[in-house]
Amino acid sequence: MYPTEALDPGRPVLIAGPTACGKSELALRIAETQGGVIVNADALQVYDSWRVLSARPSVADEARAPHALYGHIGADQAYSVGHWLREVEPIIAGPLRPIIIGGTGLYLTALTEGLAPIPATPAEIRAKADALLRSHGLVNLLSDLDADTRARIDTANPMRVQRAWEVQHATGRSIAQWQDDTPPPLLPLDQATSLLIDAPKDWLTPRIEQRFSRMIRDGALDEARANLADYDPMRPSARAIGAPELIAHLRGEITLAEAQDRATIATRQFAKRQRTWFRARMKAWHSLSPEALRA
Repeated sequence: MYPTEALDPGRPVLIAGPTACGKSELALRIAETQGGVIVNADALQVYDSWRVLSARPSVADEARAPHALYGHIGADQAYSVGHWLREVEPIIAGPLRPIIIGGTGLYLTALTEGLAPIPATPAEIRAKADALLRSHGLVNLLSDLDADTRARIDTANPMRVQRAWEVQHATGRSIAQWQDDTPPPLLPLDQATSLLIDAPKDWLTPRIEQRFSRMIRDGALDEARANLADYDPMRPSARAIGAPELIAHLRGEITLAEAQDRATIATRQFAKRQRTWFRARMKAWHSLSPEALRA
């Protein structure tokens, strides 16, 4: 096991890594051996609609240690990295040592590097972006972005592309320009213990396949059924991996086996994007191999 007792109990802990790599288990061990509150830094685990599919901690795990910012946002609500930073600030200043864990690289880099104070997007701009994405996909939105912004964002991620498009059209400035005026970070990296789980593809893929099968056994299909009536694919909350596939199955469009295969492929693709972000943006973090977690 990773020697959690060797960590400085007076420093906040940051844990990043791709989906299914064992972040939650490590956070729980740290909390149980040294104390602290486990703080969510995953953009989908904030929503109350997808506990199983977003891999939120179970009720049993939540009983083992204090948890914060999990499942507290309604499925129809907008939520951004700015919202998350405002909510995490009092936790960092609070009495319990924060153990901040997640796979959303943007949240963690905004926390440790700062976030530009971009104004909220007007509803009419978001509606226009939603319509363009629905009718023309990413191509139309991407073509409107400047080269500097395209070089900085994940151009395969619809949420990031749409956000950049909305900012440009709402403010008249590109996201790249806003980022260049970023204020100091809320939690500089040198004031925390930062751990990045480096999970190679050949190790992670079997875990992804096993986890989605386990999600089905644990009630993911029932969860999708509970969300079916109000499901809107344009909501950020609906982008939990496996949700579109299970909804399609419940509508009779594909078999459960097809839904499971597609969701597993989507999870592998997502993990690849996460690893790409971590390699590019988290070079200063302390890298942990999966073997180190078990040793």
